Amino acid sequence: MDKQSILENISDEMTLELKNILEFWSSRAVDNQFGGFVGQIHHNGVTNTKASKGAVLNARILWTFSAAYKLIGSEKLKKMADRAYKYLVNNFWDAENGGLIWEVDYNGKPLNTRKQAYAQGFGIYAFSEYYRASGNTESLDFAQKLYYLLEDNFQDKEHRGYVEALDAEWKPMADMRLSEKDANYPKTMNTHLHILEPYTNLYRVYPDEDLKWSILDLLDIFQTKIIDEKTGHFNLFCEMDWTCQSHIVSFGHDIEGAWLLHEAAQEINEPQITKGIQRAALNLVDITLKEGIDIDASVFNEREGDYIDTDKHWWPQAEAMVGLMDAYEISGNKTYIIEVERVWKFIKDNIIDYENGEWYWRVNKSNEPITNEDKAGFWKCPYHNSRALMEMITRIDKQLNRE
Repeated sequence: MDKQSILENISDEMTLELKNILEFWSSRAVDNQFGGFVGQIHHNGVTNTKASKGAVLNARILWTFSAAYKLIGSEKLKKMADRAYKYLVNNFWDAENGGLIWEVDYNGKPLNTRKQAYAQGFGIYAFSEYYRASGNTESLDFAQKLYYLLEDNFQDKEHRGYVEALDAEWKPMADMRLSEKDANYPKTMNTHLHILEPYTNLYRVYPDEDLKWSILDLLDIFQTKIIDEKTGHFNLFCEMDWTCQSHIVSFGHDIEGAWLLHEAAQEINEPQITKGIQRAALNLVDITLKEGIDIDASVFNEREGDYIDTDKHWWPQAEAMVGLMDAYEISGNKTYIIEVERVWKFIKDNIIDYENGEWYWRVNKSNEPITNEDKAGFWKCPYHNSRALMEMITRIDKQLNRE
């Protein structure tokens, strides 16, 4: 099958699956009892109505429905975005100190008031996208406030970059971990990636010179501090002075970071910077293809030393499609298109849950679903998969219109 036929088939299938994901979240995840969206839906589709609700989940829901409304134009999607916006502002915004708190209970009352830089970043991502979709200037104002809060409170003026977490009043914390599985170090790749990502989106609607320099600085930090010059992978956990304290390789983050770095460079429109980032992006994609995929093109979770966690989580598969498509757009090498098709086939065959809806959290090496993971929850959101599908649909349309 030629490239055009491959892309046409993929685009049609992805459009249908995007609609399925959006329907799941706009029907089964809406919390009609306590407001906003539910905090947890189990693997089998059973809802936990008393689960707490996280800022990241709710910001990602707002981003998703805003981006989907912008792409599709359905009034139902707009209503979902409006609902998500109101809940995020009314229940997560700290009216006294500013910024987004980490967690509320099922009834929307503060449960954990810490300020993770990661959550502030996703707030920027969501508020800026909602502004792009709706024109709501208050939302843009919230995004700008979060940008300046990050710069004023989290930025390390001595060593550059951003610390992980502060308390409600912007004071230092001993335990800065994003989650219990993370190492407790003051700087991480993950947080910096998801500060760069929202800064890029904010720049689309707020082309401020200070914001541009923040993006430029982050791109340089990735090239000089986070990408390991020996291995080519991202360093995940670092001390304040950027001394690396981790030897774990996250294949999903490598290939996700590839296209997000390129996106940021393209947005600020500095040709020399873009050329260097394109080289880095292709290296990250190629090293993932070489070291991090199974024979069916699925992406393994991570590697530490000689041990490879061969589970295939939902989000690296989604990000791999965009990373590969972006690599094709940079290089023109049709091999990347073939790999896109293979990853998408794996997703269709093994990751989409046709019985209970949405995508499985992960499958094992034998592609058997792990059944004790959430369908929706603190970290399982309609973000990676819906974003990947929207990115792919948009990029494929551009390719087909160009030919």
